[in-house]
Amino acid sequence: MAKYKETVDLYDDEGKVLKSGVSLEKISPLVNPGMKKIIDLTKRTVAVNFAGIDEALKTGKVGGKSNQILGRTMKVDCVKDCDTLSAKIKEMVEVTAGDNTKITKVGGGKMILVEVPTARLESAATYDAASTAVAAATTYALMDQYKVDMFNMSMVKAAVWGTYPQTMDMQGGAVVSILSIPQNNEGLGYALRNVPANHAAMMTHRNAIQGAALSSIFEQAGEFEMGAAIGPFERAQLLLLAYQGLNANNIVYDLVKANGKTGTIGTVVQSLVERAIEDKVIKAGKKAKSGFTFMDTKDPMLWNAYASAGTLAATMVNCGAGRFAQAVSATLLYFNDLLEHETGLPGSDFGRTMGVAVGFSFFSHSIYGGGGPGVFNGNHVVTRHAAGVGMPCIVAACCLDAGTQMFGPEATSKIYQDTFGQIDEFKKPMQSVAKNA
Repeated sequence: MAKYKETVDLYDDEGKVLKSGVSLEKISPLVNPGMKKIIDLTKRTVAVNFAGIDEALKTGKVGGKSNQILGRTMKVDCVKDCDTLSAKIKEMVEVTAGDNTKITKVGGGKMILVEVPTARLESAATYDAASTAVAAATTYALMDQYKVDMFNMSMVKAAVWGTYPQTMDMQGGAVVSILSIPQNNEGLGYALRNVPANHAAMMTHRNAIQGAALSSIFEQAGEFEMGAAIGPFERAQLLLLAYQGLNANNIVYDLVKANGKTGTIGTVVQSLVERAIEDKVIKAGKKAKSGFTFMDTKDPMLWNAYASAGTLAATMVNCGAGRFAQAVSATLLYFNDLLEHETGLPGSDFGRTMGVAVGFSFFSHSIYGGGGPGVFNGNHVVTRHAAGVGMPCIVAACCLDAGTQMFGPEATSKIYQDTFGQIDEFKKPMQSVAKNA
């Protein structure tokens, strides 16, 4: 028996229906096999930069390009020997022959993508077991392949592991994971929310709707992990995931299409209110002495999902028109400010999205100017407070940006497109979730 009576129709990034009549719980990260596979691959998949190892050892620049040890260079050819090294790494990483260990060659051997066997994660307390296993196996494979002696092995280790353990993470190393190390998660359950916007933009090849969907999956899975989707709150988070992240009932696509050519943030507000009235989510309520008519709703959770879908659509319209990511913070703020004035109802995430926007604009490009929107994540002190609905908008803005950021997606995250972006579950998450609903 279905946990929730309501159903949604899931649409893709082109406004085409993927699956109709999907029960709400069927898109839950606890239930949906497609979503569970995305989360599983996120934890198990690690990229190794063979071309980077070759360059680091050739120049002596290990642990980052700013660190160079003169006179400590070494000739290796990991790209040429990719197949041999991959076989050695697989033999060491796999637990039993024929398990789900998988290695994929990328860019003619410049990089490999290693899917660590489930057994290693099941027997570990944290997901960093994937990175450490692959880093250790890569180090040993290089030693074995090139007969490196004990006096030069430290350089190989530094090329692979970076500055670890002098730093907490593998800074400047050749092993890359989607997830940051557990020590960087600033609270319980923040691991999946600690994915920079630029990473999601690149993994989905700058497709704004798919990028928002991938970010929404990470964010909402994180909300479940941190205990924010228990009891009645589960439905609230599933509605946000459905309508904003997975384009349920084609709302995001329809709003963008209706306003994309000549629209503004204000016209998206109008379109959203009209759609919400048409769908009987809100209706006219009491009238003020001024003549203003307050809107009313019997389902605040569903209204919140509509408001959050509208926020994403407004971001695409505004940031898409200017091809700039920087306007996302202003859009998060003023779309919801206008929406609250128009309806008398709370904006996205009951006001917390606006709260995020105020701090976000200051930190991303105002007086402080710490960096562009693309380097932020849902674990950041500024962007963490909206319940999974701020980051999808930021990712969409980064997808639509035409190079205005100081730290653009190609500058910070190109490796994520070349590696993780070759896996369908990351490249087209909407199709993966709908197929398995």
